[in-house]
Amino acid sequence: MFEFLHYALRFFQKNISLALAVAAFAVLVAYQTKDEDCTWAIYKADAESTSYAPLSQINTTNVHQLQPAWTFALNDMKAGSRAGNSECNPIIIDGVMYATSAKHLVYAVDAGTGRQIWAFDPFEGAEGGGVSRGVTYWENGDDKRILVTGGDVLFALNAQTGQSIPTFSRDGKVSMNVGLRDDPETISVIPTSPGIVYKDLLIMGAEVSELYGAQPGYIRAYNCVTGKLEWTFHTIPLPGEPGYETWPKDAYKYAGGVNDWAGMSLDVKRGIVFLALGSPSYDFYGADRKGSNLYGNSVVALHAATGKYIWHYQLVHHDLWDYDLPAPPNLVTVQRDGKNLDAVAQVTKHGFVFVFNRETGEPLFPIEERKVPASNIPGEEAWPTQPFPLKPKPFARQWMTEEDLTHYSDAGRDSIVKKFRSMRYEGLFTPPDLKGTLMLPGTRGGAEWGGAAYDPTTSVLFVKSNDSPEIQSMKKVDAEKEAKDQTIFEQGKTIYMTYCVACHGKDKNGDEPNYPSLVGLKNRMTREAALDKIKKGGGKMPAFASVVKGKEKGIIAFLYEREQNSSKVTKMETGQTKAGAEKYLNLTAYGHFRDPDGNPALRPPWGTLNAINLTTGEYEWQIPLGNNARLQAKDSPETGQEGSAGPIVTAGGLIFISGTNDKKLRAINKQTGKVLWQTLLPGVANATACTYMHQGKQYVALSVGGNKGNPSGSIMAFKLP
Repeated sequence: MFEFLHYALRFFQKNISLALAVAAFAVLVAYQTKDEDCTWAIYKADAESTSYAPLSQINTTNVHQLQPAWTFALNDMKAGSRAGNSECNPIIIDGVMYATSAKHLVYAVDAGTGRQIWAFDPFEGAEGGGVSRGVTYWENGDDKRILVTGGDVLFALNAQTGQSIPTFSRDGKVSMNVGLRDDPETISVIPTSPGIVYKDLLIMGAEVSELYGAQPGYIRAYNCVTGKLEWTFHTIPLPGEPGYETWPKDAYKYAGGVNDWAGMSLDVKRGIVFLALGSPSYDFYGADRKGSNLYGNSVVALHAATGKYIWHYQLVHHDLWDYDLPAPPNLVTVQRDGKNLDAVAQVTKHGFVFVFNRETGEPLFPIEERKVPASNIPGEEAWPTQPFPLKPKPFARQWMTEEDLTHYSDAGRDSIVKKFRSMRYEGLFTPPDLKGTLMLPGTRGGAEWGGAAYDPTTSVLFVKSNDSPEIQSMKKVDAEKEAKDQTIFEQGKTIYMTYCVACHGKDKNGDEPNYPSLVGLKNRMTREAALDKIKKGGGKMPAFASVVKGKEKGIIAFLYEREQNSSKVTKMETGQTKAGAEKYLNLTAYGHFRDPDGNPALRPPWGTLNAINLTTGEYEWQIPLGNNARLQAKDSPETGQEGSAGPIVTAGGLIFISGTNDKKLRAINKQTGKVLWQTLLPGVANATACTYMHQGKQYVALSVGGNKGNPSGSIMAFKLP
């Protein structure tokens, strides 16, 4: 815009004819109108999931002047509550911002002032919570709706008033539990990412349990007006459907997972919806699901109107590492033989970018099937090969040696070297093992749910990456044997030490901010609310309804420290699986590889931001992102930090990204990777930002997590003076 102003001024200064001056002014007005009409109206900016905004008022020359414009404090959590997480990517429609809180409440606020317009509580005052990454907008004439989930219920709200629309299904609600495999009264399916709209259809994925007995992650399309279920795509195929032969004969009756929890992309012109599917359950042991397990860990293209299959490509066969596809595919355009070619780019947890022809699914860079290590666990049949793209090179580290281990103290170094030598480790795709296995990048490694941002003017993809090694410690579970002669308290402790210890720790202290402390839980949450949370799950926590069925008193006794007068129990179950199948559990799933003092075992950087040219497959640059000043060596680069939020990119030459534990929002030059501006936030903003125009001003806004003073967190917006 500033370039147009400059040229228009020169026209007037040189006394060029009135006609030329008017023409210049018309161009300027047209440009401004284009900016005004450009809003962040969909999760990750647009249906293509580009996280790109063609806005340039804030640019490389003035971004250092950014200052707070407004703050909207959510204030929906009680004082003293654990600080709420922030993963919402707000959308903006007609000057109104729509967002969700960590408690799953929905807010409409004035995009220019942060003034609340309305709020909607899907739980009607009851305990809510869990991950909510945003809402979906749909309109037809004067009928304007916000479509959002709260728990396992889908709501349609009047966008202007926030009132539930009673004609949407039954009383404005659709149960997401209906239409899956099992009795809806016994399951709980909780979406975390918003759906995507194609014409009058809302296409939805869901979060399901990652344990034995999980529900299948079917993709479903609902009518935006009536709430009627219009079509279903079986991600675990039924008999007679393509892919059925890649599972055991009856697996569709008991296998779970293969869900789209991170969102999807849409080619509106072609009418194709693209899915990024997760791993089958159980994540780390698959003796009851022998085969390649389609459509687990696959990019899948469907006809958006009908849900009919078009093509797929599986990026991990028979997943044993929880390498879910973590983010929506980016719909991109690359150069091939001097022509533009529409494509799909998918980032992964294990650090790859796969690029496919959008219509056919043909890889645009060669992919090799390489032999990988076999499993030693009884009953397991790891798939013998896995796909490796030859370009682009991995954006996350996939191999480490003793030289890569940290040395913060002699004792700490000795401890992690001893542990490293004791484990099975043969690089990427080393299967889980009873002696312990090292995983790199790990379940939180590579790309996460924030995904990548794509710049259509340069064909460059920007992706945040984590280098986060983990240790897998597999153990055979014989729950009934362990339960003999236990008290109810001991039964609950057994459940906790089997399913919960990896995230919340042996002492219940957790691993903030990802896994909350459970110490003093009785002072923060009623037993009824805690049990409901355990059964339904939420956020990173899967549903444990099948695990605690019949053992509710045990887990509550342990969590609430009610050991006294605890009677004996004689039987305990561990969730459903194939009849007669053995069970193994990863007792350290999602846990970091650290030294005894809690320091990372792998040398930094632990987080990077990468710029990859999708036409050439080459890197433009890579930088550490985030910093742990305590662990930064003197005269060394910043350490980088883990983070799940994704970048956004603008026509102003900027990348905006948050998500690291140093609580900073950064603006980065998209051509060089140089940090041009940063600001300290009141909490960890584990959320992808958005940018929009409002009354001639460009804003950058994001959801910020809570702190001790305001556990609910806030939404913050920035603009130029």
